[in-house]
Amino acid sequence: MATQPCVRSRGMDLLVAYHRNPSVKLRNQLVQLNAGLVRKIAHRISHQCAEPYEDLEQIGFLGLIRAIERFNPTQGCAFSSFAVPYIRGEMLHFLRDRSGTVKIPRRWQQLNKAGQKVRETLEEAYGRQPTDEEIATELGVSVYEWRESKLATKNRLPLSLDATVSQQIDSPTTLGETLPDTRCLSMQYLEEDRQQLQQALSQLEDKTRQAIEFVFIKDLSRKEVAERIGVSPMTVTRRIHRGVQQMVSFLQPQMLQTDP
Repeated sequence: MATQPCVRSRGMDLLVAYHRNPSVKLRNQLVQLNAGLVRKIAHRISHQCAEPYEDLEQIGFLGLIRAIERFNPTQGCAFSSFAVPYIRGEMLHFLRDRSGTVKIPRRWQQLNKAGQKVRETLEEAYGRQPTDEEIATELGVSVYEWRESKLATKNRLPLSLDATVSQQIDSPTTLGETLPDTRCLSMQYLEEDRQQLQQALSQLEDKTRQAIEFVFIKDLSRKEVAERIGVSPMTVTRRIHRGVQQMVSFLQPQMLQTDP
């Protein structure tokens, strides 16, 4: 039972040393020490997708390295809790990049691929484009199933934003013109969130507000905050906990008003 706390202590010592003076040697030691975390997440995700476990494991180590490089031991957060979103996020990004925008059944993917070869063979034999009935007969499937596989593959292809979706008298409307500006909407939502947070923050007691701003905005340690506002580090932690709860209570009525 004493082995696990010893490993945690060694891991934190290495993290502190790396934070003070980063080096490839220390980083590699930290990677080896936390390899089990990567394998655990890769094992779990591999059961939810078709990608090999080994590929997910390799990608997960990239996320682990990013977590090691960005972890700040003075924040009082467990490294495993900090690293999991980086590791898992890297694997999910990999899966998104490897997959198409629209998923279609593997059966239809295989059928469409075989149908393309049959089409070429029949076209060469007949000297013309074969019909769907002829292709389906050659494949040994119904015409309906062959047409469904073709339609699924066609719908998987991206549509150009310049494609005309409606025609006015003098000017056609393209697909791109009907889409909202997502960047503008994102900026608008972020600004609304910022204003709500700022309003909730302004309602806190001065020292509580300062503690939250110093820790979460200026990225200071609780010890540094304690020295600045003249209280103990434990008091800083209590003020942050109480202040966050108060902000949640301030924000909840606003969230209920804005939710559809």
